[in-house]
Amino acid sequence: METMNAETYMRLALQLAAGALGQTGINPVVGCVIVKDGRIVGLGAHLQRGAAHAEVHALQMAGADAAGATAYVTLEPCSHHGRTPPCCDRLIADKVAKVVVACVDPNPQVAGTGIARLQAAGIETEVGLLGDEARRLNEMFAKYIVTRTPFVTLKTASTLDGRIATNTFDSKWVTGEEARAFVHTLRHRHQAIMVGVGTLLADNPSLTTRLPVPALHPVRIVVDSLLRTPPEALAVAGGGRTIVATTAGASQQRREALLAAGAELLEAGDGPRVDLALMLRQLGEREIGSVLLEGGGTLNGAMLERRLIDKCHLLFAPKLIGGSGPGNFDFRGFARMSDAIELADVAVETIGRDICVTGYPVYERSGS
Repeated sequence: METMNAETYMRLALQLAAGALGQTGINPVVGCVIVKDGRIVGLGAHLQRGAAHAEVHALQMAGADAAGATAYVTLEPCSHHGRTPPCCDRLIADKVAKVVVACVDPNPQVAGTGIARLQAAGIETEVGLLGDEARRLNEMFAKYIVTRTPFVTLKTASTLDGRIATNTFDSKWVTGEEARAFVHTLRHRHQAIMVGVGTLLADNPSLTTRLPVPALHPVRIVVDSLLRTPPEALAVAGGGRTIVATTAGASQQRREALLAAGAELLEAGDGPRVDLALMLRQLGEREIGSVLLEGGGTLNGAMLERRLIDKCHLLFAPKLIGGSGPGNFDFRGFARMSDAIELADVAVETIGRDICVTGYPVYERSGS
């Protein structure tokens, strides 16, 4: 009975954490549930970078009931001073008897020290309950905090025969309303959305999050080696933050026009094309920890070939259009099927009438 209850409480903590996806910037999402004598006395989630952590919210709700209680936390309580004080100190001060942690914090500044501090204070600890689910919840944070480069999620939408548009480049709409709403949720959950200049010139997208309720808009990133982006493009002139990644060889006149329109320029290499790996490192330096890639075949293919994509959401509409329209990936390809990049941990679901295949590229198996 105890194991079942413990899992129930941790699942509730995971739900609290998941509710804040997209709101915490480069910080992790965390949930906390405090239980005493079989009764939930405190709930909390980390809602915004720089604001109180999940444990603090839950302890404030619990009040005096925190003494002798068990805290279920999705991520190891922090042990260092950042924008807020260490959560370990607060748990100790409030005399919590036991802390159940789903997973260790990958942040090198924590990485087990929080658990060690709790144990040194005489607090019983348990680690690993629903750990895989907790790690998956913060996969973007884990990549950024260790490498200081953003986690890149690819989203494509194509017909069953792999076309993202017809041979006349008509692409509205490949998928249905439900799938498009899912994409807007993905935008809300990532700090930035990235397209190539070809997509921008063809579709003039606004690259905003459009949901039935107000949602956060991501930073817009346009990969544009020669600065062909028009200053009047919706992604530039529509308000919000836009970064155009370019090269040293881009026209000075076009630089000045985009800067005057409010865009930021990021120079990633000497050309002739943007150095994509360098660009991601520079975005990391600007504290962008997650990117949703919604490029066309050229940018998607280049990112895949450079092994820079961490996760894929491949949406397929139950349509066949044939022809020679653009596809999901445009790169030199592999000579042998055994060299193909495979996806691991694949999940398949239907969204409305469309199919979504989600997985993680496994590059070391590829002979590329």
